[in-house]
Amino acid sequence: MHSEEATILAINGSERPGGNTDLAIEYAGRLISARGAVLRAVRLRDHRISPCSPCGDCNSRTTLCQLDDDVPALVEQMIHADGLIYAAPVHAFGLAHLMQVFIERVGVGYLRFNRPLADKVGGVIVTGRRYSDSSVHNQIVNNLLLNRMILVGSGFPVLLRNTTGKPGLADAEGVDALERMVNRMLDMVHLLRRHQRATGGSVLPRLDRNERVPRQRPGGFASTRGDIENVH
Repeated sequence: MHSEEATILAINGSERPGGNTDLAIEYAGRLISARGAVLRAVRLRDHRISPCSPCGDCNSRTTLCQLDDDVPALVEQMIHADGLIYAAPVHAFGLAHLMQVFIERVGVGYLRFNRPLADKVGGVIVTGRRYSDSSVHNQIVNNLLLNRMILVGSGFPVLLRNTTGKPGLADAEGVDALERMVNRMLDMVHLLRRHQRATGGSVLPRLDRNERVPRQRPGGFASTRGDIENVH
């Protein structure tokens, strides 16, 4: 059951308080509030998130990850949101480690069993100087698509560049892209809510729980696929 206010959950993968990623999420929150919705932010730096352990049975086990940390509670917050924004900086030409560890843990340990984020509206914010931000953006987009989320095309991707050395939202084109993305995410959330109220069901059919369950194809043929290593 949805609350009256649409809720967007921002996953902040930066370890730097008051940095560019924090500022971007705060600005997104003001935009969302102006639309009568709510943004809740999760700062990964404030939580205990263990990296994947060497147990090695992630691709064969049928139960949730047993590592004792804050990840199960964070997954619950994600499940109860209408939409999710993944926001992270570029570090060493790649995705910052907090977000990398997080998407590995939630993907392998929790989300791959039933894809509970399916049909939620997703968005991506990447901050950095100028290099590799599009590669990091592509990685996060692929992760959202793997989890069957809905991404709304909104023009240019939200790549917020800052070469000054001081935190700030000085990238006018990036800020414009952020505004478009947030507004289109909320438009899609409201559209999906109207459909659910009118029909009582999801706008997209759920044909299978996850990619490991064989499903019947037209003509009576069942899909056959082996386990794929390191699916997050």
